[in-house]
Amino acid sequence: MSKEINIPENPVSRFLFSSTKAGWIWLFVRLYLGYSWITAGWKKVNSDAWVGENGGAAIKGFVSGALAKAEEGKDVTGWYASFLENMVLPNAKVFAVMVAFGELLVGIGLIVGLLTGIAAFFGAIMNVSFLFAGTLSTNPLLFILATWLVLAWKNAGWYGLDRFALPLLGTPWARKGNEFVGHDRNNTSV
Repeated sequence: MSKEINIPENPVSRFLFSSTKAGWIWLFVRLYLGYSWITAGWKKVNSDAWVGENGGAAIKGFVSGALAKAEEGKDVTGWYASFLENMVLPNAKVFAVMVAFGELLVGIGLIVGLLTGIAAFFGAIMNVSFLFAGTLSTNPLLFILATWLVLAWKNAGWYGLDRFALPLLGTPWARKGNEFVGHDRNNTSV
């Protein structure tokens, strides 16, 4: 029978990812990412090529560019090109709405600090999708920052609505019977 070994967390990661004092650091990261997402999403939501009468035209152009890169053997792998061609292109209008409103919602979530880890996760998914499609731009930086926010989910929204929402919502792994048990920042039951 093997004995469980607990390796203590180093003080730097404990501070960055668990201490509410590091919430100020994450506030600046959240606001930068949130502003980036909300401005991009707002432009798309108000664009005819994304969600208006010509909804999906922008996605079709983006996908066509990615498929051209894949044919040249540049920046886009075959499996992702296949996904773009067979899933995204035929459903361009749906994907355009999902991207536009997804960017807007991620931005709002990050700015107000509500469900910060979840918002950052979906932002990172979009960044990776753009990277797979061969678009560099600011996506690598935004992906790295979003990944850090996902890791700091417990304290990244401390200066935001998560300070109140997370203790009320609890976590799926802290269940008591059929109800979720809320926890405060010191992992004591609320």
